[in-house]
Amino acid sequence: MTATRVDIEAIRRLPKAVLHDHLDGGLRPATVVELADAVGHTLPTTDPDELAAWYYDAANSGDLVRYIATFEHTLAVMQSREGLLRTAEEYVLDLAADGVVYGEVRYAPELNTQGGLAMSEVVETVQEGLAAGMAKAAAAGTPVRVGTLLCGMRMFDRVAEAADLAVAFRDAGVVGFDIAGAEDGFPPADHLAAFEHLRRESVPFTIHAGEAHGLPSIHQALQVCGAQRIGHGVRITEDIVDGKLGRLAGWVRDRRIALEMCPTSNLQTGAATSIAEHPITALKDLGFRVTLNTDNRLVSGTTMTREMSLLVQEAGWTVEDLRTVTVNALKSAFIPFDEREALIEDVVLPGYAL
Repeated sequence: MTATRVDIEAIRRLPKAVLHDHLDGGLRPATVVELADAVGHTLPTTDPDELAAWYYDAANSGDLVRYIATFEHTLAVMQSREGLLRTAEEYVLDLAADGVVYGEVRYAPELNTQGGLAMSEVVETVQEGLAAGMAKAAAAGTPVRVGTLLCGMRMFDRVAEAADLAVAFRDAGVVGFDIAGAEDGFPPADHLAAFEHLRRESVPFTIHAGEAHGLPSIHQALQVCGAQRIGHGVRITEDIVDGKLGRLAGWVRDRRIALEMCPTSNLQTGAATSIAEHPITALKDLGFRVTLNTDNRLVSGTTMTREMSLLVQEAGWTVEDLRTVTVNALKSAFIPFDEREALIEDVVLPGYAL
């Protein structure tokens, strides 16, 4: 197949897969307004359009810590069963509307317990909401499968509890684990016992690394903790000089370790300078298993369609490139091989036969 520039409108119809997307970073602005009013939480504005703009502007600070601070308002409306059910269901429907056929949603249940729910109740409720969304999406003719990654917050002390829940709910929709939060000063090896527990229980996990902190965080995530994927990982380029791969970069490429790359988010946190210069393109061309992701759709004002469109417009990507990162994501998804293969052969490849 020759390289094909894809029409931007056609991108909306392409089947997509997203591995790195946070539940609490992807709420609908109108939902935040309505739920905040119900629980008495004060927002920067009660106009949904203005709120969406506020999130986008606040996140464009170039600072990861401030970027994370924008979650105060979404988390405030996700402390009850009603709030969790609604946001989880809408999450799935929004993915389906964007052409996503497979998604992995991640969140830290410890951050949703301020209303009195136990962490296990949070997980049960979110799974119920996700299931309702998947049923509605399928009934509407836009089926999407969504698996859950439970997160531990690396700067707090409940990572082991979250890992235990990932094991407990492994047959109830939870497909893996992650640690999130501020990278610098909170190395993944601080939670080595949790990762060893997950490995013993054969639960796959990814680790946020190589965004705010450099190569040591990627090395530790992979070689000490045993991560199967890396969240972001943009700074692996620090181990590549004039196209020559260092030992760590070579390990990542040669072992087909997926990099969950989030271009717009990386611009906002200062991990990249532009879409055109974002490392995802160079790494793709060097043969790394890069995947394309949204990270936080509300906070970054983005969708998978928008991320793909930006790469087409500003980095010269073709439909073949979009197909490659979509297949890459499914190859590295935390679901059984036969299910990944079926999605690739029966859904993705036919959808890219433009």
